[in-house]
Amino acid sequence: MSNDFLLMAGVFSFIASAAHIRIIIGGASWYRLFGAGEKMATMAEEGRVFPHIITFLIAIVLTGFGLVAWSVAGILPPIPYSSMLLTLITLIYLLRGVLGFVAPFIDHPAANENSTRFWLWSSGICTFIGGVHLLSLCQI
Repeated sequence: MSNDFLLMAGVFSFIASAAHIRIIIGGASWYRLFGAGEKMATMAEEGRVFPHIITFLIAIVLTGFGLVAWSVAGILPPIPYSSMLLTLITLIYLLRGVLGFVAPFIDHPAANENSTRFWLWSSGICTFIGGVHLLSLCQI
């Protein structure tokens, strides 16, 4: 089953994944540019692998999100439980988006590690991509 929103949902997830790979390649300055927090940037600068592993894992998950969307769209072979997975992915994007708008305003070390700029723009992107996923669900 193909619809334009599913196609776009997959593309957006693949772009987000590629952006994370580019951050790894760009190193500390790219972690800073994207607001990942000084701790992550400093670790990357020191040659530690932790920020790269976390960022790479996020890229893998985002690639999986794109594969599921394109599977449901019929571009790729069927993935078991893909419709249920697409619903879960939609919820993940929307929850990440909405909760990210609140994160910079709570007093918690995990929320405060990233810059307010990071939380706001990344939450806007997640909410937008989640909305595209939601529209795709409405068409299947």
